[in-house]
Amino acid sequence: MASFKTLGQADVGGKRVLVRADLNVPVKDGRVTDATRIERFATTVTDLLMRGAKVIVLSHFDRPKGKRVPEMSLRPIAPALAKAIGHDVVFADDCIGEAAETVVESLKPGQVALLENLRYHSGEEANDKDFVKALAALGDIYVNDAFSAAHRAHASTEGLAHVLPAYAGRQMQAELEALTAALEQPRKPVMAIVGGSKISSKLDVLNNLAAKVDVLVIGGGMANTFLNAQGINVGKSLCERDLADTARAILENAKRNNCDVFLPTDVVIADGLKEGIATAICPVDKVPSDKMILDVGPGSVQALKAMLNVCKTLLWNGPLGAFEIKPFDEATFSIAHHVAALTKAGTLVSVAGGGDTVAALNGAGVTDQLSYVSTAGGAFLEWMEGKELPGVKALGG
Repeated sequence: MASFKTLGQADVGGKRVLVRADLNVPVKDGRVTDATRIERFATTVTDLLMRGAKVIVLSHFDRPKGKRVPEMSLRPIAPALAKAIGHDVVFADDCIGEAAETVVESLKPGQVALLENLRYHSGEEANDKDFVKALAALGDIYVNDAFSAAHRAHASTEGLAHVLPAYAGRQMQAELEALTAALEQPRKPVMAIVGGSKISSKLDVLNNLAAKVDVLVIGGGMANTFLNAQGINVGKSLCERDLADTARAILENAKRNNCDVFLPTDVVIADGLKEGIATAICPVDKVPSDKMILDVGPGSVQALKAMLNVCKTLLWNGPLGAFEIKPFDEATFSIAHHVAALTKAGTLVSVAGGGDTVAALNGAGVTDQLSYVSTAGGAFLEWMEGKELPGVKALGG
């Protein structure tokens, strides 16, 4: 992990502080429907306000591709941000130029401005030098608090860090420290749970983890591909049969690195993915040809819990079954509650991330009971793949 300066090391009193946030949150009918990211970001803004900074918030919203798209304006986000920080937020109709300059110049210490969508300008995603210069003219200090955008080498995530004194925000710092604790400097034994529908989207993740963790648990639809690769009939389940050789190569990689791979030994089957449908539990090698595997069975869940009891660190990305439809949420929710209990007891450091994982933990009601839950999507996945993130690297100078 790159070394970086933290917000606590910055002298921000009276300074114009450009803070890169990720305020790309769900909005319906002009109202924010999930303010989780905004509420987490509030910690950094509050810190800066208490120390007398002039706070200028930068963010993207959706993908306007360099054009002004009214429905992709950040304006509806301003009231939600104001509520989260308990301070008024002034909105600027652009992120550079006269509209932005006028708002920034009017700021007094302890005040906040939110600038319009960065991606209204093509220079943002192109990391254009002139666009970076125009943004930098608005501030004295740069703070990146958007880990979820750190895998993009954009003007506001990478470019600004090279032209202004750069620091990690409170949320960025917490994320990086949690991820380092989970995979780079973990308490052992380390378990990783990787679920989801297809291994084709997580090849790099699986290979990287197989070389770093002690136990690799494979769940969700991708487990079917591994079972099939071992000659087990998975019926009409979701399965990437053309990736059997790839699955076997991952298993060999794990073996070379003394990583134990956990696959289900019993499964929940049904005719299809439908709520209220009749289900049955069977050994994994007894799946009828006309049935689908839709969840991990209770025997496998108990075995997994026993393994978790001796692990010290857990990294979790992806559900064990089709958790969106009852009763195929049972395995994921059961493991989630067990992980929460072990975390509370202080025997397990638990770090989870990815959209489906967060949704599953929310469904189980345990999101705030794990050590750390990342709301980042692509950045979290690329970190799990072992890739260097441009937005993080830039903070190292």
